[in-house]
Formats: sequence, C-alpha cells, structure tokens
Amino acid sequence: MDETATIGTSGQLVEELDGRGPIARPSLHDAIVTRVRDMIIEGELPAGSRIHEGNLGKTLGVSRTPLREALKFLASEGLVELSPGRGAVVRQFTAKDVHDSLVVLADLEGLAGRLACEHASNDEIREVRALHDRMVDLYEKRDRLPYFKLNQSIHSAILRLSKNEVLAYVHGILQARLRRIRYIGNEGPEKWAAAVADHEEIISALEARDADRLSKALTIHMERTWERVRHAI
Repeated sequence: MDETATIGTSGQLVEELDGRGPIARPSLHDAIVTRVRDMIIEGELPAGSRIHEGNLGKTLGVSRTPLREALKFLASEGLVELSPGRGAVVRQFTAKDVHDSLVVLADLEGLAGRLACEHASNDEIREVRALHDRMVDLYEKRDRLPYFKLNQSIHSAILRLSKNEVLAYVHGILQARLRRIRYIGNEGPEKWAAAVADHEEIISALEARDADRLSKALTIHMERTWERVRHAI
C-alpha cells in the first residue's frame, strides 16, 4: 500500500488525505505495512537493525504470518532487506547510495515538471495547490509525520501530472527507498523551513505553467535535500 493517492476528480485527493472522504476499511496487511513503514521512517526501527518478528508482532498485536507478508512488501519497496541468516533487517544506505539516488530523482523530477506544465489540467493543478496548503498547515502545527507523508504525496502528484507512467513508476521506486532519508532532511527548524520554502517555489512555478522554472525548482530541491541529509547518514 502506498499512502499517496491517485488524483481523480477535483478535491478528491485532498478529502482522502484529510480524512473527510468516504471511510475506507484498510486490510490488516495494509495496516501493518503502514505502521512498520512509519516506524522505519521515524527511526523507531533504526537502519541496520534486525527486526525481531516475535517482539514486533507483540507490539503490533498481530501474528507472524501477516507480519512476514508485510515485511516482504516493505522489502519490495527497498526499506527492508531479507536474508536467510538474519531474517528481516532495516536497510542501511551508504552516503553514495543516497547521493546517487537523489541525482537520479533530481533529473526525473525536473523532466516531470516540464511535462506537468504541458499536460496537467487546471483542476489537477488546483488539487496540488490544495495539497500544498494543507501541508503548510501541518508544518505550522509542527505535525511532522503527517506533513512528511503529504510532502511525498505532492511529489508523486507532480509525477502523475507528467502523464508519463514509466517516469512515475521509476520515480516511485526511488522515492519509496529514500523515505527515511528524506524524513531526516526535515530535522531542525532551519532545514524544515527551507524545505517548505522550496515547495512554495515549486507550486508557484506549476501554477504559472513555467516549465523551465518548475524544472529548475524541483532539481534544486533535490540538490538541497542532499545537503540537508549528507551529515546525518
């Protein structure tokens, strides 16, 4: 399960993320995946640590079978590594892994920004603006994890507005792997404020349909992300 939703009719995505739309009944699998993913993102399950299925199952109140299936899914996202000897281990990225991934993400998002300016409808752009405004509200409340998830949803939304499914798919794989790394990029008030300022420029460029400006803003945002996380890896 991915916490990013698909843009549909006007306002639908905002309602889903705000919890005001129709109440969904998530499966046990989805609930476990979300919870364990959040524990990895927030550092409750540290990078490089072995996940003890018995202890984690007790913490979550679930049996080993659905937990193992959830860990397999998180392994497919690149957040967990499975090995016969150690079982499930939270993936630990080297500085080179992170830098190389962010370089590729910068190029992918820069291209997506150009395509989004060309292909997005006015309603779709308004939906992304609504997501951004909601994200800023969470920032002002210092509600960090919901803010982060909405932040990632905005990036995914811009990729979908490119109307290039291959581009969005490849981006999604890299973005999923770097969730924890991107999360620590908001540690500290100055870093967090700088990330929000980057998003303000991104949304303004998208609304103006200025392809060069948006591409540059997205690329620079990824370059600054590296500067924000490099000393924490």
